[in-house]
Amino acid sequence: MATSSSSSSAKKVAKLAQRGKGKKVRFQGGTLFPAAVLITVVLGLLTIVYARQSRPDPGSFPPQVGDHWHAAYGMYVCDGWLPKLIGAQEETTLDASTGAESYDNPDYGSTGIHSHADGVIHYHPFTTKAVGRRAKLGIFLDVYDIELNNERLALPEDQGGDVYDVEDYQCNGEDVEIKVVAWDSYTDTGPGLTYITDFPDIRITNDGMVFAIAVVPVGTDVEMPPWAAELPQLGAVDGGNVPTTTVAPGDTTAGTTDTGSTESTEPADTDTTATTEVTTTTGG
Repeated sequence: MATSSSSSSAKKVAKLAQRGKGKKVRFQGGTLFPAAVLITVVLGLLTIVYARQSRPDPGSFPPQVGDHWHAAYGMYVCDGWLPKLIGAQEETTLDASTGAESYDNPDYGSTGIHSHADGVIHYHPFTTKAVGRRAKLGIFLDVYDIELNNERLALPEDQGGDVYDVEDYQCNGEDVEIKVVAWDSYTDTGPGLTYITDFPDIRITNDGMVFAIAVVPVGTDVEMPPWAAELPQLGAVDGGNVPTTTVAPGDTTAGTTDTGSTESTEPADTDTTATTEVTTTTGG
């Protein structure tokens, strides 16, 4: 019985398939609906192409090759500032066989970003790798082989080799967090903007900024490095343009200018990883 039923069903399916051969599938309403779908798809593709072609190149904003920007930085652990990074990274080696000269540090050679043991990021791009929206804190960290994320701060051997891991490092018995606080200008008097993740992607958007990399008890406020106030003098060490305040002293809205640089008209990026500290714990 089961075999007879299966055979009968198979025959019915075969008959239905035979009847459908050669028949055209018609959309209800004629050709209007498929035409509308086709037009919508084409318009969508054209919009995507236009948007991609018209958006600004990430490298088209300041800083550009030839600009000399300076930003103060410091690394703060528990209750004190770590020593400033040493080495200008400008050493080169001459190939005796070819006569070609190359930088010993390839990261420096491809970007030009460095320091002078002065607590200052000398942001002087050599190539388009470090310009525009590519100008980030991570470029400086890479030149000095520093590992930085929200779980770990590790310095290379030539910078002391210290490692701070939130899983096993404490400040006076208190658990710690790693964060970066950034100020738009060394003249700012506010708390700055606190980042809790994606530290290498923090952008360097203008001359005269300040960055504090901190390993501190959770909720601790962090201030600028004390040498940030000396940024104009420190930045002049290699003859580059130095930041100068554009407003009267004491104005908390102070900005900076860089002689010879073009002011960016780029809209501020929205960074969902940035938060402003609101704790009242004193630190730094």
